[in-house]
Amino acid sequence: MENQRTTILFQGDSITDGNWGRNQDPNHILGHGYVYLIAAQLGLEFAQSQPLFINRGVSGNRVSDLYARWNEDAFSLKPDLISILAGVNDAGRIIQGQPEGATDRFERIYRQLLSETREVLPETGLVLCEPFVLQTAATANEWDRWRSKIDEYGSIVRQLAKEYHTLFVPLQEVFNQAAQKVTAEYWLWDGVHPTAAGHQLLAREWLKTVQQSELAIR
Repeated sequence: MENQRTTILFQGDSITDGNWGRNQDPNHILGHGYVYLIAAQLGLEFAQSQPLFINRGVSGNRVSDLYARWNEDAFSLKPDLISILAGVNDAGRIIQGQPEGATDRFERIYRQLLSETREVLPETGLVLCEPFVLQTAATANEWDRWRSKIDEYGSIVRQLAKEYHTLFVPLQEVFNQAAQKVTAEYWLWDGVHPTAAGHQLLAREWLKTVQQSELAIR
């Protein structure tokens, strides 16, 4: 039974991390964000097949950081599905003028990561999530630069999804529309990190994309 379980791996930065427990305590192992919400819904709906959900998001990570730990945090786990959400830290390091942002390596490293994944895990499904921000708090002072860079990254991720035949989860427009109905802070409290409602919105869009595709969890 154990070997037949579908394994779903979530990768990314703090949005994915959600303060997941670094031990085997099942009450905390998935964190308190969209990963937990997705696992809760699909785990209930498909309890008989007992899908296994793994969170390996790390706060502060850029795409290059994901790539650096891909052997131990992706390949060695041999997941059936990998979901990736990254980009905001790549943008932030550049906008803030930090040494890590001296060059923009987002597309180059993301492409390399996908190429190696296709080579090492050719049967593994891939889900690429669009990075997103809203205008408030941490992004407000440099909003034009944030908007431009995240739009650029979103276009890159969409194009990579086409090239590598992966699923693409559109998120920026979803958050834009939500912010028009209430406020930006209600969804992304600092312009970057989701609130509980924001994580639910993210989870809803992920499930809508994945569960209506050939990679649907059953």
